[in-house]
Amino acid sequence: MKEIKKVVLAYSGGLDTSVILKWLGDTYKCEVVTFTADIGQGEEVEPARAKAELLGIKPQNIFIEDLREEFVRDFVFPMFRANTIYEGEYLLGTSIARPLIAKRLVEIAKEVGADAIAHGATGKGNDQVRFELGAYALNPNIKVIAPWREWDLNSREKLLSYAENAGIPIEKKPNKSPYSMDANLLHISYEGQILEDPNAEPEESMWRWTTSPFDAPDSAEEIVIGFKNGDPISLNGELLSPAKLLEKLNALGGKHGIGRLDIVENRYVGMKSRGCYETPGGTILLKAHRAIESITLDREEAHLKDELMPRYASLIYNGYWFSPEREALQALIDKTQKNVEGEVRAKLYKGNVIITGRKSDKSLFDEAYSTFEEDSVYNQSDAEGFIKLNALRFIIAGKNRK
Repeated sequence: MKEIKKVVLAYSGGLDTSVILKWLGDTYKCEVVTFTADIGQGEEVEPARAKAELLGIKPQNIFIEDLREEFVRDFVFPMFRANTIYEGEYLLGTSIARPLIAKRLVEIAKEVGADAIAHGATGKGNDQVRFELGAYALNPNIKVIAPWREWDLNSREKLLSYAENAGIPIEKKPNKSPYSMDANLLHISYEGQILEDPNAEPEESMWRWTTSPFDAPDSAEEIVIGFKNGDPISLNGELLSPAKLLEKLNALGGKHGIGRLDIVENRYVGMKSRGCYETPGGTILLKAHRAIESITLDREEAHLKDELMPRYASLIYNGYWFSPEREALQALIDKTQKNVEGEVRAKLYKGNVIITGRKSDKSLFDEAYSTFEEDSVYNQSDAEGFIKLNALRFIIAGKNRK
């Protein structure tokens, strides 16, 4: 085992990472630095500082950072420019957060002179792959410690016992969800408990961000989203930062029951996994983005993007954000977005995002050509020639069959 002198731990302040914090010191006899990222999980992150200090971490070794704007601007919005959806449904809310955390872990490790990073992802999940591929892409010499792949604390009872023996305070939060949850500014996910049966309906009490569509307001609410270079920049005429805009759309979408999802996905490690997700703002944005693209993108650009999107989605899901192929695809996607600007009007109603209008100074929609009324620019008889040319191979094959 290579000697580890200092390690940077992705630290939430919860039971698992608090146990890991003590375990690292006991097992590797190394100095531990904690890093806690605020990416909009909806909970206070400052208590992690007090918890880390209580467990013996020096104040200068505690990093707590607000990364909400960077998360939305540099990760969520580039992903949305591609209209990215994994396996036809999943908006990749967990997947897209991991590369940012990996990036900061590696940067902090360099800053403090650490020779390793550590995370609390299990050996069954996708997150271990995402954290570690990101870390190795940014620093191929970094050492990664994944305690769940090393220790024998493979049950909650063993974790609790270790915590008690190590003097780690165990907080019992009232109304704590029994589900395994992950939240950030884009989404919140739920796994475990009754969800491990893919035929069991989720309890209504599980959902945290959205009103049930059945209980949502009985009247629609109209909104207008402004776009420039493929990114949303305003809501109802108000210019907003990326994080603020997504926060407001989350609140609006949640109010109207938008963005609930119950899926069985194919994990990177080979198993199927059932999860439930709430992505209210992201659901609105993807629908609106496609609407503004429908009038500003060339036909073949749009079709090429749609062909590439599943590949792009798989790269993000599988942890290849920092790969050359993802960056190459991103450059192509971003090139298509230079004229994707204008406004999209939509109504939110009982779980639905209903597009009611779109306009742009860069619009390719030309009523003179598209009208169903009499026009003076389109000669309908011209269609005969290209139909005959496209049908030529069918005509020849048909004659051969005779």
